[in-house]
Amino acid sequence: MSKTGIEWTEYTWNPVTGCTEVSDGCRFCYAKIMARRLKAMGLHKYRNEFEVTQHPGAIKEPYKWKSGKVFVVSMGDLFHQNVTSYFIRKVFDVMNDNPQLTFQVLTKRPERALNMDMQELIEFTPNIWMGTSAEDKKTFDERISFLIKIRSTIRYVSCEPLLGPIEFSDVTRRSDAVSQLGKKALSGIHWIIVGGESGRRPRPMEPAWVRSIRDQCQAADVAFFFKQWGGTNKKLAGSLLDGKEYKEYPIIK
Repeated sequence: MSKTGIEWTEYTWNPVTGCTEVSDGCRFCYAKIMARRLKAMGLHKYRNEFEVTQHPGAIKEPYKWKSGKVFVVSMGDLFHQNVTSYFIRKVFDVMNDNPQLTFQVLTKRPERALNMDMQELIEFTPNIWMGTSAEDKKTFDERISFLIKIRSTIRYVSCEPLLGPIEFSDVTRRSDAVSQLGKKALSGIHWIIVGGESGRRPRPMEPAWVRSIRDQCQAADVAFFFKQWGGTNKKLAGSLLDGKEYKEYPIIK
């Protein structure tokens, strides 16, 4: 387990590393850039750089940890097609054996997660949160239909990098549209994370897009976490939205 600066979690655990691009949000993937650096530094775990690699030696690490929120596979995608079903089941066995930890799983492939949930009997116990990434309306619509069917206590969406507006339904705007919009489309979702793209060539994120998601979350009573505006210097850009920080977490009811 590694302590991390990722604002919405505390630690990272990478029994799998590596991934391949599936949508436009992957273009400037921070993990791919980091894997290249770590390989250059001589870290054996990244000898294959960003090629999908299973790490059996890392599978038992959580048994040593006492508490905390753990981002599972921050340097890849646990549900990538090149990760074997057997290995995914072993990862879930470890998570189920360690209820003192909260495991935050994030994938761009929720369709495979759903298939394994239904067909191969991986178990989502209360300490396992299941999330998907979505950078715009198209990817949100494609992935959310799978996510909401997964038997997870907490389901969440990471809109990072946010590359376009996301209206969670197509309700015609009127005086009460925001309320109806959020309540209808966010049913079964407990947490939304939003962040701008980082790096030397970040694509812009419009404040109106962030405000819209915040308002929809508030209307639907969904936790809203605004991570950062992004850019070359994330600390300088900050994470204030209209002069306020939004660092909400979901509540297990």
